[in-house]
Amino acid sequence: MIFYLTFNDSPSGIYRSQVIDVIKFIRNELNQKIKLIAFISIRNFSVNKNKIKAELSDSIVLPMFPGIVNWKKNKSLLNYFIRKYKPNIIIGRSVIATNLALRSQNLRHKYHVIYDGRGAITEEWKEYKVVVQPEMLAEIYELEKNAILKSKFRIAVSKKLIQHWSKTYNYSSKEHLVIPCTIEAQYENLLIDSKNIESLRKELNFLETDIVFIYAGSSAGWQSLSNLKEIILKLSQENPNAKFLFLCPDHEIIHELKKNQVKIQHYFVEPNHVYKYLLAADYGLLIRGNSITNSVASPVKFAEYLSCGLQVIISPNLGDYSDFVVQHNCGFIYKPNQKMDFKRTNKQISNKLAHQYFTKKSFHSEYKKLTEIELN
Repeated sequence: MIFYLTFNDSPSGIYRSQVIDVIKFIRNELNQKIKLIAFISIRNFSVNKNKIKAELSDSIVLPMFPGIVNWKKNKSLLNYFIRKYKPNIIIGRSVIATNLALRSQNLRHKYHVIYDGRGAITEEWKEYKVVVQPEMLAEIYELEKNAILKSKFRIAVSKKLIQHWSKTYNYSSKEHLVIPCTIEAQYENLLIDSKNIESLRKELNFLETDIVFIYAGSSAGWQSLSNLKEIILKLSQENPNAKFLFLCPDHEIIHELKKNQVKIQHYFVEPNHVYKYLLAADYGLLIRGNSITNSVASPVKFAEYLSCGLQVIISPNLGDYSDFVVQHNCGFIYKPNQKMDFKRTNKQISNKLAHQYFTKKSFHSEYKKLTEIELN
């Protein structure tokens, strides 16, 4: 039995694609017994519990002890389910989840802990004020170090993250795998059909000659929305056929761009409808600020852009993906002083790259290795 342990993660599109779909893949493709143990906030607990169980009915959804600073107090509840199900592996999807699993180890029931590293967490908390409690900020470095160095095995979302671990925490083990954020089933099964795409473009009043740029994401700090204003103004001035789609919460940048006569459509849609808008576009915008958080990141939006046939306009030093764009000729690294000429491209090429590099099936052997770690 494998536990996949999450802590303080609410159900979302990311949670579905990077947690629930992974569990289903390990269960269905690798024939492994795996159970989701999800500690979530007591705020909107019933609603969020029902959302998770609607996707994965046998998951165990538990109320967190209030306040992230009290994370250790969830140990006894986790211990109850460890005694009940006797897992041989616990995968912790966060620094806190992994430390909770490590603290719950005892001689009566042994299991291996795998740290599922999603980013440079200490830097993320400090650079983008993800957590502001002084007590947590004071201990996050040691908690991340503990998760990296004391786990039996590790998953990293990028090679750059491994390099960060080595530089920051003197990590030198080879006991890790790199598995980037992968697309969910909805994006795997997309039909790249020219008639369907032209129909979607007409619904949005795009002409055949229009070059459509899209930003899809949140307004979180690391998304660096403020950096987009200058870039979009430049793209709009240099490309008279340029039109822009924003799929995100309302933001002052959108209104400022409209005042500058930029041709923008703005929508905020449910995650399961995003792909329709992506299919109608030509280029995906993935511009991030220069930070340690972004230098090791693996934005799932990159893979989703590719799966919908888009080329990607990306900032330099964004995880492993800036290099990927150059190596596979699937977009452009944005350079302020360089004029870029854009045209509509063959969507099949980007879509094939997504299937080759960013589906869960393309990491079948890596997931299999995780499930075969033996106690010693």
